[in-house]
Amino acid sequence: MDARLIVLLVLLLRLLASGVDNSVLLTKLMFWSLCRDEASMLWRKRVTAIASEYPDVELSHMYVDNAAMQLVRYPKQFDTIVTNNIFGDILSDEASMITGSIGMLPSASLGESGPGLFEPIHGSAPDIAGQDKANPLATILSAAMLLKYGLGEANAANRIENAVLDTLNRGFRTGDIYSTGNKLVGCKEMGEEVLKSVDSPVPTAI
Repeated sequence: MDARLIVLLVLLLRLLASGVDNSVLLTKLMFWSLCRDEASMLWRKRVTAIASEYPDVELSHMYVDNAAMQLVRYPKQFDTIVTNNIFGDILSDEASMITGSIGMLPSASLGESGPGLFEPIHGSAPDIAGQDKANPLATILSAAMLLKYGLGEANAANRIENAVLDTLNRGFRTGDIYSTGNKLVGCKEMGEEVLKSVDSPVPTAI
């Protein structure tokens, strides 16, 4: 994906997320271009070349080993990270643990045309296959991203996202995010609880 398209996409997503319709108010963005190999150096050159075209975007470069440490030390400093596939895979797995589990995060691969590819950031987890242990929330939230960014169905996506929040607020947890005081459930029951929240006329998510 062209670096200019990435900048425009992030600006659009941030504007949509802010809930502002006809406004020039944009939160200042920050791109971190991670550099360590030839592919990353290509990203750095390309992003740097067009940075002056987007004064609302603060650009900073960082070596990937330092970025891995900074994600743990102070994750809020990052807005958008631009890097190659292998570093992106590693850092996204690391970042997922900040949310509590790799089973919590959806992802989207977007291009200039087409609906994109939407999937959880985790793999197939063959070690727990067929045991009703997997956390389905990343997959469910990936479907919500498909609705929102691939099909333009924001209302349907919001219902799913709110249902996930409501289910977590009601204390349901799969084993990867379980802690004392919550209710331990399997993959199937967690999905059923999300479905109940989707169907609920008065969602209780916050």
